[in-house]
Amino acid sequence: MQRCLQLAQQGAGHAAPNPMVGAVLVHEGRIIGEGYHEQHGEAHAEVNCINRVREADRHLISQSTLYVSLEPCAHYGKTPPCSRLIIDHKIPVVVVGATDPFDAVNGKGIAQLKAAGVEVITGILEKEAAALNKRFFTFHQQQRPYIILKWAQSSDAKMGTPGATRTFISNEYTNRLVHRWRSEETAILVGGGTAIADNPSLTTRLWLGKNPVRLLLSRNHSLPPDLHLLDAGTPTVVFNYEKEEEKENLLYHKLNYRTPVVRQIAAALHSMQLQSLIVEGGPALLNLFIKEGLWDEARVITNTALYIGNGLPAPDLKQPVAVSTMNIQEDNIVVYRHQQNPYA
Repeated sequence: MQRCLQLAQQGAGHAAPNPMVGAVLVHEGRIIGEGYHEQHGEAHAEVNCINRVREADRHLISQSTLYVSLEPCAHYGKTPPCSRLIIDHKIPVVVVGATDPFDAVNGKGIAQLKAAGVEVITGILEKEAAALNKRFFTFHQQQRPYIILKWAQSSDAKMGTPGATRTFISNEYTNRLVHRWRSEETAILVGGGTAIADNPSLTTRLWLGKNPVRLLLSRNHSLPPDLHLLDAGTPTVVFNYEKEEEKENLLYHKLNYRTPVVRQIAAALHSMQLQSLIVEGGPALLNLFIKEGLWDEARVITNTALYIGNGLPAPDLKQPVAVSTMNIQEDNIVVYRHQQNPYA
């Protein structure tokens, strides 16, 4: 199962909105096939695993145990059901990491296998398997995207100097890491103030990977026409209070004044099937999410060599739990989790 999780991780940034899944086929202690879900819309992990069994070992498939990190699907989507594939190959034992929370599966794959006489063992490294797909589980169980807050700050916890001048805090290597993070999420959000002051592109130009859907929160839709976010090069959603309109790659989504704005954004992203969000806005936008308790993970980059003094205070996460830390030259990167999300 550990090997399944290792394989599954290789689908990061490519499998979504499907979960990352790894599969290993074992005959008498020897791995004869392994695979993972490499690309959304293409073969699932179980298919790749079975297809990669060497011709000389194919007669052993019906005498082997299949390990899979997530319950095999039992429905027709972009590909046929994996539960049927397992039954057709007469695999006698299947070991499952976690049950799939997606309504079209959610126990149905396991039930179908058992009904066909397959022995199914569940709950092996279940917490690790669910944590690997924290975005997928959060999306289907909490009906909202997995939300990551990200910011860079100086050694004295300032995000910038007063005024419209942009302050560069993290180094070039950390910036590449940030672009990798972007490639692993389905949406990215900034506020109108950040968009106007920094004019960001919010793409993955420093890393190989798919650009996330760009999101902009603007109280009104009066934005400078030369903003990179309005260039129609990447799908972009502008959350505002004035209009609902769609053209080319640009959607204006109208908000109401009755519901907290971040909850409206989360609900809209769920309806758009966007499973994860990374928020790269300024302190005002980040604090909106913190105030509502609507976040799962925070990634804080601190330049230990930079002191700003009089500047914009960074957000306060209110006693978060640190789960990892690393250093890239003078940049210290700490990842925190929200205590209410079991998968973070």
